[in-house]
Amino acid sequence: MSLPSTDIVPAWLPPGFEIRTAETNGVRLSAAVGGRGPLVVLLHGWPQTGRAWAQVMPALAEHHTVLVPDLRGTGASERPDGGYTKANQADDMRGLVTALGLTGPVVVVGHDIGSMIAFAWALHRPEDVAAVVLLDAYLPGVDLEASMNVVTGGSWHFGLFMAPQIPEMLFDGHELEFVTATFTALRTTSKFTDEELAYYADTYRGRDHLRGGFGHYRTLLEDGRENRAALAAGPVTVPVLSIGGRDSVGDQTTEALRPHVENLTGLVAPTGHFVAEEAPEWFVRTLRDYLDGKVLPA
Repeated sequence: MSLPSTDIVPAWLPPGFEIRTAETNGVRLSAAVGGRGPLVVLLHGWPQTGRAWAQVMPALAEHHTVLVPDLRGTGASERPDGGYTKANQADDMRGLVTALGLTGPVVVVGHDIGSMIAFAWALHRPEDVAAVVLLDAYLPGVDLEASMNVVTGGSWHFGLFMAPQIPEMLFDGHELEFVTATFTALRTTSKFTDEELAYYADTYRGRDHLRGGFGHYRTLLEDGRENRAALAAGPVTVPVLSIGGRDSVGDQTTEALRPHVENLTGLVAPTGHFVAEEAPEWFVRTLRDYLDGKVLPA
């Protein structure tokens, strides 16, 4: 069910976009919508919201209808107790598209957690998807499990964020410190403003908001099992563009995807983790060239 546009217009929303809400798949979702043309869905990562795409939304809307949701558990969307598996969140997105009266096939672009959802969408519901673009994220069932194994030098935060209640207790009251430390460590060229850092910290402030964010991590092992089972039945048939930040994931995920994707293009962005924010012009040009069928640099 599609609901009327909200009266609350966030200050970051680019001109020509409006906020819409919809009830679908057992959750109320909020999303920005603008532009005209083939549908592109932009899925943000953690600890962010749809605002992550603000710099690239106007340019993409010149040739596309652009849908920018706040994922389940984040931003202006509802924070249910469950439903955070990436396959189920792909169904969130499918229902949102339908509820808002939009039509596909869909180009899905995901960053971080959003990449995991985009990949699940292509893997489990390929009939909806024209192409998938994955920005700097390890993928459950592909390379995430090895990348979060601290015994072999993997990233420590996955296990902490997956633990019940503990991260909410630790970060409650320290949201701005944590967001600032995280964004500073992961970016290369772009400086997030104090206002942006404060916005994201406020969005995740308090134990309930933190719980919604950590819900995305608490299903990662289940996500991996679901993805491995689906990949065992056959490769991903949807075209995939995999982009890793030069100073972050690099080409690791691209190489891990090669046995599992029939039509794979891999690139390394001149960035850290936040590809669309650190190099927005590069990202828009690369996405346009890919969708136009142009040959991309190796």
